[in-house]
Amino acid sequence: MANEDGQDYIYSTDKTLGFKGVSTEYGIKAECNHENANVLRRLFPYTAPSRVLQHDKSFGVGDRLGVAAVGHIKVFERYDAYPVLVQQSIRELNLTHRTYEDVLDCVTYTVFKTGYKKGFGADGDHLKTEQDIQYALGLGFTMITLDCSEHIITDIDADFAVPQATLQRYADKFFEIEDGEVLSFDKEQLKQISMIYDDAIAFAADIYHKYIKGSNADFEISIDETATTTTPLQHFYVANELKQKGVNFATMAPRFCGEFQKGIDYIGDIAQFEKEIDIHAKIARYFGYKISVHSGSDKFSIFPMVAKATKGVFHVKTAGTNWLEAMRVVAAKDAELYRQIHKYALKMFTEAKKYYHVTTDITKIPDIDSLKDEDLPKLFDQNESRQLIHITYGFILDEYRGQLYTLWGTHHVEYEKALLTHIGKHLDLLGVPLISLK
Repeated sequence: MANEDGQDYIYSTDKTLGFKGVSTEYGIKAECNHENANVLRRLFPYTAPSRVLQHDKSFGVGDRLGVAAVGHIKVFERYDAYPVLVQQSIRELNLTHRTYEDVLDCVTYTVFKTGYKKGFGADGDHLKTEQDIQYALGLGFTMITLDCSEHIITDIDADFAVPQATLQRYADKFFEIEDGEVLSFDKEQLKQISMIYDDAIAFAADIYHKYIKGSNADFEISIDETATTTTPLQHFYVANELKQKGVNFATMAPRFCGEFQKGIDYIGDIAQFEKEIDIHAKIARYFGYKISVHSGSDKFSIFPMVAKATKGVFHVKTAGTNWLEAMRVVAAKDAELYRQIHKYALKMFTEAKKYYHVTTDITKIPDIDSLKDEDLPKLFDQNESRQLIHITYGFILDEYRGQLYTLWGTHHVEYEKALLTHIGKHLDLLGVPLISLK
């Protein structure tokens, strides 16, 4: 693989391998497109995604731009955790105008070019429909995160009747999960939990038996996209009912107490979080899966508690923080361009809030015209400025895509260093050890 006039190409001396390109006297010169990426994955299996959730420590690093993989690879060559380098939701694909083919192929080519062979996962993140699940699995994705939010019932039905089999399994029974921690359900609690979650459980079981069972993909259950916290009883009930229905899943993402807003630290009672994550982790161990922490970008204050409660067995997802580090590079290297983007983001902020829940008070963001050029990168140390740029990424890319990609291409080393430092901070606080270099 080599770069010619700013474009990467695959060069093969063997014309029979399957690469499609220009035939030369020396072999084939092939473009880095999807068809040739499929050939590369066939010939070199390490360039294809694998199932990484089986490892104790796994970490998702969604790359919305397709330029972060080199930096991410450097991180995981250093730390003893396994990355999900391909991780995007349909919402992210729509806002960035990318496809799963593009997201996967960018990583495949980067893995081949760098010689990285540790392994990486590919997550169809927060998928809600059978069509999207089939799309991701058809491309060889090795993880499906099922978003059950549309099947979690929030309207209380006073006439709801708990199925008799459910009453027999839970009512007035005691479940000791770990270290003397006992959970029990009275009939009123059971009625409410059954009413809220039974449809979501049926949905997850249907998806599992139709598409996941027998595939080469790990299954994650997401019940975190709700307005209310997942209680330990609710968590236990969902997990146990899924097991009763023969669903084998690798991870579950409950809705923890407090707020996990995009691109900033945890908001809430840290002592309460520590208490609750401990019980949730015990439930996960009881059933044999890992806790998954969503919107994990920059949740530095709670990472040590996650590591402790889970005994170092966890999955954490990040995405937006990688985009923010890319924009920090813009602020450092082209002040005039960043000023334009910042003002445009302020203009588009209200529209962007339709896609993401944030409580950003943009009046706290300094007037950018009052800041010196050297102070612009410091905006990314302030919550309000971070969230402003975080949630407007789709609009920013629509307006400034060409200029931004040119800058990132020129300053890719700075971006790689930024990711190594910033994602490394996440992993340090999660207690992930460095790999011994022999």
